[in-house]
Amino acid sequence: MPNEQQIPHASELPAASVQLNHTAVYASDRHLSAEFMAAVLGLKVGAPFGPFLPVDLGNGVTLDYYEKRDEPIQSQHYAFLVPDGQFDAMIDRLEALGVTYYADPRHTEPGRVNSLFGGRGAYFTDPDGHNMEIMTRPYVRP
Repeated sequence: MPNEQQIPHASELPAASVQLNHTAVYASDRHLSAEFMAAVLGLKVGAPFGPFLPVDLGNGVTLDYYEKRDEPIQSQHYAFLVPDGQFDAMIDRLEALGVTYYADPRHTEPGRVNSLFGGRGAYFTDPDGHNMEIMTRPYVRP
């Protein structure tokens, strides 16, 4: 582990130049999970890239679905900022897929959306148990 003198202080790092490019999403069936998320968000699944099956988001970030069959999938949380004008269509697609959505992250308010920060949001589970969130307004942080 590097000593403290080798680690730059936060004020020395150009935060505006750091962006998330992609993240791996573990799935027991990468095709099923990628197709599911692309269908809900109204996106397309890209061509395979090595062991990954990508879903390109509108801000240059890619969800790279990676098949992991040798052990259980650890549930993660993924939140998507979506256009307000497309939110209802996403809810309609969840309903058409028979997926229950919730107003809260603990999934105690089924069939409801929230109104956090002046927008709308909902949580749902993907085929591998990841807790997915769609929201029309970003969280207001202190």
